[in-house]
Amino acid sequence: MRCSAALPRTPLDPTLTALSRSADKGRLWWVLAAGLAIRKGPTRRAALRGLVALTGASAAANLVAKPLLPRRRPAAEVVPELRRLHHRPTSSSFPSGHAASAAAFVTAAGLESPVLGVALAPLGAAVAYSRVHTGVHWPSDIGAGAAIGVFAALATRHWWPLHPDTRAHTDHPADAPALPDGDALLAVVNPSSGNPPEDPTDEVRAMWPRAVIVHPDQDVDLRTQLADEIRRRQTDVRALAVAGGDGTVAAVASVAAETRLPLALIPSGTLNHFARDVGLSEPADTDTAVRAGNAVGIDLGEIEIESDEGTARRWFVNTASLGGYPEMVRLRETIERRHPKWPSAVLAMVRTLRRARPLRVRLDGEPLSVWMLFVGNGTYAPKGVVPSRRPALDTGLLDVRYLRADRPYSRVRFLLAAITNTLDTSHVYTQRDLASLDVTILDGNRRVATDGEVGPLGHRFRFRSRPSALSVYRPARES
Repeated sequence: MRCSAALPRTPLDPTLTALSRSADKGRLWWVLAAGLAIRKGPTRRAALRGLVALTGASAAANLVAKPLLPRRRPAAEVVPELRRLHHRPTSSSFPSGHAASAAAFVTAAGLESPVLGVALAPLGAAVAYSRVHTGVHWPSDIGAGAAIGVFAALATRHWWPLHPDTRAHTDHPADAPALPDGDALLAVVNPSSGNPPEDPTDEVRAMWPRAVIVHPDQDVDLRTQLADEIRRRQTDVRALAVAGGDGTVAAVASVAAETRLPLALIPSGTLNHFARDVGLSEPADTDTAVRAGNAVGIDLGEIEIESDEGTARRWFVNTASLGGYPEMVRLRETIERRHPKWPSAVLAMVRTLRRARPLRVRLDGEPLSVWMLFVGNGTYAPKGVVPSRRPALDTGLLDVRYLRADRPYSRVRFLLAAITNTLDTSHVYTQRDLASLDVTILDGNRRVATDGEVGPLGHRFRFRSRPSALSVYRPARES
């Protein structure tokens, strides 16, 4: 403290004082996270992980450590008056909440993006030091706070494993024509994809000037619209392309699988789960593959839906589910008519969980009562409550997960297991990798949700993996 206080007056004094104030209650890091989240990929994940770590570190430092370890702050007279904060904090000096928040955010961001972590490190160090420079913390407060922040950031990996930016594996090359200018390419473009919506039509037309571009007709099922367009053009279509969210992608992929046409996938939606797993991070990746004619075969999920009206078939590229999720999707779509998408999703989830009812089913002949049933196309990782990625797209397996409702206090036990990351030993949560699954509803009919969209009613659902059912353009690996 004496060494810091003895430093001569410099133009940095007002800057460090302003920086210290800007980090009050983590405001600096929340604003920074909002800017980082605009860009998809590791940068957005870094922002989200940083906020999670910051929240944990702030709670540990301010709500736990400070009350348990009270310590007097340095006297105001220790530092020159120019540096002093107008509103000095009155809480315990030990540990520094500002240092904890800074170390947590920077460390967590660095876990997702080392380059970003290195870039943010000087800012985090400056925030931490500013608390000594302005005379409101002892250096040991900074060290203890930084240690809490680093620990909180590393602890996020326990519940939220790091997501490597590697494309999913597949050992099945596929034949696909090279279409440099999009000749004989039929492209479906959803102008309302993305958040906020950004019409990708001009970008697609610039990449493939000879491609035929089709926009979804809101009054016609997209699968029917696209199938009619292919029949009308007959041999003039050698491949399909799609730019949109996962729902649009799933519809076009199902038509591509049925017509045996290769699919050019353009990442332009809000989340792009499927494109990310395939290994396409931007439209330029797709353009490279289409120009070279490089493609791979990947698995698709298929559902046969039996109802009183007959049997229907539905494909899914990501996930399908029964139970509370389809109801949540329908409620979210209703709320979205008056409110933004993300708040609508949160509100729909809360309402659905509050009034959820058990679903009586027979899984491969075994009678069970479940709160929800999740079926993933391929084996997802991690095996916990939030499956986020697929290491491989050619396993020939479905990822089946369900939460049992026939065990005492199952939802409470599930929550505790999720918090402690012990779902693999839980007696109320089951995860299995299966090639097929037969689900019979024992009390009436239910709707199935596929890739975030509500499907038809049915009383029996046969899920199965269809190996190499879809050919997708993907750039070849660089040798």
